[in-house]
Amino acid sequence: MHLQQLTAAHLDAVLEFETVNREYFAAVIPDRGDGFFADYPARHAALLRMQAEGTDLFHLLLTDDRTVAGRVNLVCISDGEAEIGYRVGRDFAGRGLATEAVGRVCVLAGAVYGLKRLRAGTAVDNHASRKVLLRNGFGLLGETTSGERPSLRFLLELTG
Repeated sequence: MHLQQLTAAHLDAVLEFETVNREYFAAVIPDRGDGFFADYPARHAALLRMQAEGTDLFHLLLTDDRTVAGRVNLVCISDGEAEIGYRVGRDFAGRGLATEAVGRVCVLAGAVYGLKRLRAGTAVDNHASRKVLLRNGFGLLGETTSGERPSLRFLLELTG
């Protein structure tokens, strides 16, 4: 597996990944809605602008044949902190790829991007996501709600 920062060339592959996995993802997180898929080229361009401005950084986990297996994003970058979010496609789940990809992005966040802290959240009932965070050294901050769902908040102090 290869970790690569999002580029314009990834548009079709990311849209396919999100489309193929839409129902799978919607089982644990709110669906992105039809508009996300219908207007994805504009969304992709906006992601690239945010990345160029340094407010967000988007990473893809790619197979050897360049299929998107997962995504790991650093968003809302400010004051040495960012929120990390991730997803691995149904066909790649259960292999430790999310743990590996999140770990690799955490290293990049500290060593390359100069971040000091990463925040994360997951639904209380999303046990797989919680395991990914805990295996990567995130500490539980407490409970909250996201939308109307009970959620957990996590924090990782980066060493650089």
